[in-house]
Amino acid sequence: MKGQEWYQATEVAEEYDEKRFSRGGRYIDRREKRAVLDALGRVDGDRVLEIACGTGRFTVMLAERGADITGLDISGPMLQEGRQKAAQAGVADTIEFMRGDAGRLPFPDNHFDSVFAMRFFHLADSPATYLREMARVSKQQVFFDTFNRFSTRSLYNWLLPMGSRLYGSREVRALVSGAGLTLADADHDFIAPYGFYREVPDWIARPFRNADVTLGDTPLGEPLASVSYWDVRL
Repeated sequence: MKGQEWYQATEVAEEYDEKRFSRGGRYIDRREKRAVLDALGRVDGDRVLEIACGTGRFTVMLAERGADITGLDISGPMLQEGRQKAAQAGVADTIEFMRGDAGRLPFPDNHFDSVFAMRFFHLADSPATYLREMARVSKQQVFFDTFNRFSTRSLYNWLLPMGSRLYGSREVRALVSGAGLTLADADHDFIAPYGFYREVPDWIARPFRNADVTLGDTPLGEPLASVSYWDVRL
Protein backbone atom coordinates (compact mmCIF):
# COMPACT_ATOMS: atom_id res chain seq x y z
CA MET A 1 0.00 0.00 0.00
CA LYS A 2 1.47 3.33 -1.10
CA GLY A 3 2.06 5.90 1.63
CA GLN A 4 1.56 3.42 4.47
CA GLU A 5 4.26 4.95 6.68
CA TRP A 6 3.32 8.53 5.74
CA TYR A 7 -0.33 8.09 6.79
CA GLN A 8 0.72 6.59 10.12
CA ALA A 9 2.60 9.71 11.20
CA THR A 10 0.81 11.50 14.04
CA GLU A 11 1.44 14.96 12.60
CA VAL A 12 -0.08 13.90 9.25
CA ALA A 13 -3.22 12.60 10.96
CA GLU A 14 -3.61 15.74 13.09
CA GLU A 15 -3.33 18.06 10.08
CA TYR A 16 -5.12 15.88 7.52
CA ASP A 17 -8.59 17.43 7.53
CA GLU A 18 -7.37 21.01 7.89
CA LYS A 19 -4.96 20.74 4.95
CA ARG A 20 -7.42 19.05 2.60
CA PHE A 21 -10.89 20.27 3.50
CA SER A 22 -10.54 23.89 4.58
CA ARG A 23 -10.48 26.84 2.16
CA GLY A 24 -11.43 25.64 -1.32
CA GLY A 25 -11.13 22.08 -0.08
CA ARG A 26 -14.62 22.46 1.41
CA TYR A 27 -15.99 21.84 -2.09
CA ILE A 28 -14.19 18.50 -2.18
CA ASP A 29 -15.54 17.52 1.25
CA ARG A 30 -19.12 18.39 0.31
CA ARG A 31 -18.96 16.57 -3.02
CA GLU A 32 -17.43 13.42 -1.58
CA LYS A 33 -20.00 13.27 1.21
CA ARG A 34 -22.82 13.76 -1.29
CA ALA A 35 -21.40 10.96 -3.43
CA VAL A 36 -21.43 8.56 -0.47
CA LEU A 37 -24.92 9.55 0.64
CA ASP A 38 -26.33 9.31 -2.90
CA ALA A 39 -24.84 5.85 -3.39
CA LEU A 40 -25.70 4.30 -0.01
CA GLY A 41 -29.08 5.98 0.34
CA ARG A 42 -30.98 5.40 3.56
CA VAL A 43 -28.61 3.65 5.99
CA ASP A 44 -30.66 3.65 9.21
CA GLY A 45 -30.20 0.19 10.70
CA ASP A 46 -27.83 -0.97 7.94
CA ARG A 47 -24.52 -2.63 8.72
CA VAL A 48 -21.85 -0.67 6.85
CA LEU A 49 -18.08 -1.05 6.54
CA GLU A 50 -15.81 1.83 5.58
CA ILE A 51 -12.40 0.83 4.28
CA ALA A 52 -9.57 3.33 4.94
CA CYS A 53 -11.84 5.41 7.17
CA GLY A 54 -9.00 7.77 8.09
CA THR A 55 -10.17 10.57 10.36
CA GLY A 56 -13.78 9.40 10.27
CA ARG A 57 -15.35 12.01 7.98
CA PHE A 58 -17.77 9.54 6.44
CA THR A 59 -17.90 7.12 9.36
CA VAL A 60 -19.30 9.76 11.70
CA MET A 61 -21.63 11.15 9.04
CA LEU A 62 -23.25 7.75 8.51
CA ALA A 63 -23.41 6.96 12.23
CA GLU A 64 -25.36 10.20 12.67
CA ARG A 65 -27.82 8.82 10.11
CA GLY A 66 -28.36 5.59 12.02
CA ALA A 67 -25.91 3.21 10.38
CA ASP A 68 -24.31 0.40 12.36
CA ILE A 69 -20.86 1.24 11.02
CA THR A 70 -17.35 -0.12 11.30
CA GLY A 71 -14.40 2.01 10.22
CA LEU A 72 -11.19 0.18 9.32
CA ASP A 73 -7.83 1.82 8.72
CA ILE A 74 -4.17 0.82 8.84
CA SER A 75 -3.15 4.02 10.68
CA GLY A 76 -3.49 4.22 14.45
CA PRO A 77 -3.18 8.03 14.55
CA MET A 78 -5.88 8.40 11.89
CA LEU A 79 -8.19 6.15 13.89
CA GLN A 80 -7.54 8.23 17.00
CA GLU A 81 -8.64 11.33 15.12
CA GLY A 82 -11.78 9.46 14.08
CA ARG A 83 -12.56 8.45 17.65
CA GLN A 84 -12.24 12.05 18.80
CA LYS A 85 -14.52 13.21 16.02
CA ALA A 86 -17.09 10.55 16.91
CA ALA A 87 -17.01 11.56 20.58
CA GLN A 88 -17.53 15.23 19.70
CA ALA A 89 -20.51 14.26 17.52
CA GLY A 90 -22.00 12.05 20.24
CA VAL A 91 -21.88 8.85 18.18
CA ALA A 92 -18.84 7.12 19.69
CA ASP A 93 -21.02 4.29 21.03
CA THR A 94 -22.39 3.45 17.58
CA ILE A 95 -19.08 3.19 15.69
CA GLU A 96 -16.44 0.48 15.88
CA PHE A 97 -13.03 1.72 14.76
CA MET A 98 -10.60 -1.07 13.90
CA ARG A 99 -6.99 -1.16 12.79
CA GLY A 100 -6.50 -3.67 10.02
CA ASP A 101 -5.45 -4.62 6.51
CA ALA A 102 -8.04 -4.13 3.77
CA GLY A 103 -6.47 -7.02 1.85
CA ARG A 104 -7.41 -9.47 4.63
CA LEU A 105 -10.65 -8.28 6.15
CA PRO A 106 -11.43 -9.90 9.53
CA PHE A 107 -15.11 -10.45 8.76
CA PRO A 108 -17.18 -13.39 7.47
CA ASP A 109 -18.72 -13.47 4.02
CA ASN A 110 -21.80 -11.26 3.46
CA HIS A 111 -21.38 -9.57 6.83
CA PHE A 112 -22.26 -6.00 5.76
CA ASP A 113 -25.09 -4.50 3.75
CA SER A 114 -22.69 -2.06 2.08
CA VAL A 115 -18.93 -1.62 1.93
CA PHE A 116 -17.28 1.54 0.67
CA ALA A 117 -13.85 3.15 0.34
CA MET A 118 -13.03 6.77 -0.45
CA ARG A 119 -9.53 8.05 -1.20
CA PHE A 120 -8.25 4.48 -1.12
CA PHE A 121 -7.81 2.93 -4.54
CA HIS A 122 -5.28 5.53 -5.68
CA LEU A 123 -2.93 4.03 -3.05
CA ALA A 124 -3.70 0.37 -3.77
CA ASP A 125 -0.81 -1.81 -4.86
CA SER A 126 -3.21 -4.69 -5.61
CA PRO A 127 -6.63 -3.17 -6.40
CA ALA A 128 -8.11 -6.48 -7.58
CA THR A 129 -7.35 -8.09 -4.21
CA TYR A 130 -8.92 -5.26 -2.25
CA LEU A 131 -12.02 -5.13 -4.40
CA ARG A 132 -12.54 -8.89 -4.11
CA GLU A 133 -12.28 -8.64 -0.33
CA MET A 134 -14.78 -5.80 -0.24
CA ALA A 135 -17.15 -7.84 -2.37
CA ARG A 136 -16.70 -10.92 -0.19
CA VAL A 137 -17.87 -9.25 3.02
CA SER A 138 -20.75 -7.32 1.40
CA LYS A 139 -24.28 -8.59 0.88
CA GLN A 140 -25.29 -6.21 -1.85
CA GLN A 141 -23.17 -3.11 -2.54
CA VAL A 142 -19.61 -1.83 -2.94
CA PHE A 143 -18.84 1.83 -3.56
CA PHE A 144 -15.46 3.46 -4.25
CA ASP A 145 -13.77 6.31 -6.08
CA THR A 146 -10.77 6.52 -8.39
CA PHE A 147 -8.52 9.23 -9.78
CA ASN A 148 -8.52 9.16 -13.57
CA ARG A 149 -5.54 8.64 -15.84
CA PHE A 150 -6.50 11.00 -18.66
CA SER A 151 -7.24 14.07 -16.56
CA THR A 152 -5.67 17.13 -14.97
CA ARG A 153 -4.66 14.92 -12.04
CA SER A 154 -1.91 13.44 -14.18
CA LEU A 155 -0.28 16.88 -14.55
CA TYR A 156 0.90 17.01 -10.93
CA ASN A 157 0.68 13.40 -9.76
CA TRP A 158 4.46 13.05 -9.69
CA LEU A 159 4.72 15.90 -7.17
CA LEU A 160 2.70 14.08 -4.48
CA PRO A 161 4.52 12.41 -1.55
CA MET A 162 3.69 8.89 -2.75
CA GLY A 163 2.08 9.57 -6.11
CA SER A 164 -1.25 8.05 -7.05
CA ARG A 165 -2.46 5.12 -9.03
CA LEU A 166 -4.51 6.56 -11.87
CA TYR A 167 -7.19 4.51 -13.62
CA GLY A 168 -8.82 4.38 -17.00
CA SER A 169 -12.53 3.58 -17.25
CA ARG A 170 -11.83 0.29 -19.00
CA GLU A 171 -9.49 -0.80 -16.21
CA VAL A 172 -12.06 -0.08 -13.51
CA ARG A 173 -14.76 -1.96 -15.38
CA ALA A 174 -12.42 -4.95 -15.71
CA LEU A 175 -11.73 -4.85 -11.96
CA VAL A 176 -15.45 -4.74 -11.22
CA SER A 177 -16.16 -7.68 -13.51
CA GLY A 178 -13.20 -9.65 -12.13
CA ALA A 179 -14.55 -9.27 -8.59
CA GLY A 180 -17.89 -10.75 -9.64
CA LEU A 181 -19.62 -7.41 -9.38
CA THR A 182 -21.94 -5.48 -11.69
CA LEU A 183 -21.64 -1.76 -12.31
CA ALA A 184 -24.90 -0.10 -11.24
CA ASP A 185 -23.92 3.54 -11.64
CA ALA A 186 -20.94 5.80 -12.19
CA ASP A 187 -20.52 9.52 -11.67
CA HIS A 188 -17.64 11.72 -12.75
CA ASP A 189 -16.55 15.13 -11.47
CA PHE A 190 -13.80 17.69 -10.85
CA ILE A 191 -12.26 18.76 -14.12
CA ALA A 192 -10.09 21.08 -12.04
CA PRO A 193 -8.12 18.72 -9.79
CA TYR A 194 -8.37 18.35 -6.03
CA GLY A 195 -4.92 19.85 -5.61
CA PHE A 196 -6.11 23.16 -7.03
CA TYR A 197 -9.14 23.49 -4.76
CA ARG A 198 -7.32 22.83 -1.52
CA GLU A 199 -4.64 25.43 -2.32
CA VAL A 200 -6.91 28.41 -2.94
CA PRO A 201 -9.31 30.39 -0.71
CA ASP A 202 -13.05 29.92 -0.97
CA TRP A 203 -13.65 33.11 -2.96
CA ILE A 204 -11.36 31.89 -5.72
CA ALA A 205 -12.56 28.29 -5.57
CA ARG A 206 -16.25 29.18 -5.86
CA PRO A 207 -16.34 30.47 -9.46
CA PHE A 208 -14.03 27.67 -10.58
CA ARG A 209 -16.33 25.12 -8.97
CA ASN A 210 -19.38 26.68 -10.65
CA ALA A 211 -17.65 26.48 -14.02
CA ASP A 212 -16.49 22.96 -13.23
CA VAL A 213 -20.06 21.82 -12.54
CA THR A 214 -21.38 23.54 -15.66
CA LEU A 215 -18.78 21.91 -17.89
CA GLY A 216 -19.32 18.61 -16.10
CA ASP A 217 -22.95 18.62 -17.25
CA THR A 218 -21.86 18.67 -20.91
CA PRO A 219 -20.63 15.71 -23.00
CA LEU A 220 -17.06 16.79 -22.13
CA GLY A 221 -17.65 16.27 -18.41
CA GLU A 222 -17.00 12.55 -18.21
CA PRO A 223 -13.85 12.31 -20.37
CA LEU A 224 -12.26 15.33 -18.66
CA ALA A 225 -13.21 14.42 -15.06
CA SER A 226 -10.35 13.77 -12.66
CA VAL A 227 -12.46 11.73 -10.20
CA SER A 228 -14.99 8.94 -10.71
CA TYR A 229 -17.40 7.41 -8.23
CA TRP A 230 -18.33 3.76 -8.85
CA ASP A 231 -21.47 2.13 -7.40
CA VAL A 232 -21.34 -1.63 -7.94
CA ARG A 233 -23.59 -4.49 -6.83
CA LEU A 234 -23.31 -8.17 -6.14
